[in-house]
Amino acid sequence: MVGDTQTLLAEPGPKLLKGVDLLKDLLPHELVEIEELCRFKTFRAGTQVFDRQADTRDVFFVVRGRVRIVNYSMSGREITLDDIGAGGHFGELAAIDSQPRSAAVLAVEDSLIVALPQRHFIEALEKYPSIAVRVMKRLARMVRASTERIMDLSTLAANNRVQAELLRQARDTVKDDNTADNTAVITPIPVHSDIASRVSTTRETVARVLSDLTRQGILERTRDSLVIRDVERLEEMVEEVRGL
Repeated sequence: MVGDTQTLLAEPGPKLLKGVDLLKDLLPHELVEIEELCRFKTFRAGTQVFDRQADTRDVFFVVRGRVRIVNYSMSGREITLDDIGAGGHFGELAAIDSQPRSAAVLAVEDSLIVALPQRHFIEALEKYPSIAVRVMKRLARMVRASTERIMDLSTLAANNRVQAELLRQARDTVKDDNTADNTAVITPIPVHSDIASRVSTTRETVARVLSDLTRQGILERTRDSLVIRDVERLEEMVEEVRGL
């Protein structure tokens, strides 16, 4: 990790890891055992956790804040791959195959990050099958998401890729909130440049698509959120151009 780290002090009961999705099936005393092996550090928004090709092998848990997984083109253009919020984790690829980091990670918000060394992560996979299963499911989701992204980049026009990205974020929101209606609330409001970097287009294209969707009544911008008023209609638009 960048900068100084601290070792967690052993105290009764888990302190930081009890909200981590990957570890939620563990008993309190099992979480304590893992915490005793960890280091933690805070990162200011805009600072780097690690760079692409870094030799670190730790697995990281986001306790507070949000980080962004990014890569860069040959021209230096930033390409956003994913955002990880509180309760999420990252870094398991390098921990599993002992290869350099495949992407860089930046703190989007002030964040508290806990690092579990590679050796102890592998031991946890062997000791706790529930962790191993959750890691496998996450890797499967990553493969599926990458496949879908490659297909979209190869077959869709820029405006359709923006629509597809909004649909993806809408689905994630509906899944997290467990809502059954036809709306989705995306918070915080995605920045035009962030959407553009995810789908390899320009901020101007993103602004134009958002404006068109607003005029059609599919999208509404409030003070602090982006509301998809008709998720089904947006899904129909995306599936139509995908040929589904």
